[in-house]
Amino acid sequence: MAITMQTVSKTQLKSQLLEFLRKVEKNKIPLIVTHLGQPVLKISPFKENPDQVLAKLRGSVVFYKDPTEPVGEADWEALK
Repeated sequence: MAITMQTVSKTQLKSQLLEFLRKVEKNKIPLIVTHLGQPVLKISPFKENPDQVLAKLRGSVVFYKDPTEPVGEADWEALK
C-alpha cells in the first residue's frame, strides 16, 4: 500500500488548518501546501528515532584535556 501525500493550497489550509493538522497527526501522512500551484511547505508528522539522533551526534564532541585553560586563535578548528 503506497502512502500518498495530500496537497492543499494555502487558502484551503488557512480556512481549515486544525482539520488538516489533525489528519496529518492521525494518518501519519505528510501534507504539501501549495501557492499558485507550486509546493512551498511540507507538514509532516513528528517522529524522532533516538538512535538516529545519537548517530548524528557521534564524533561531534571535542575532547579537551584541560577545558579551563585559555584557547588561542590557533586552537580554533573553524579558523584553520
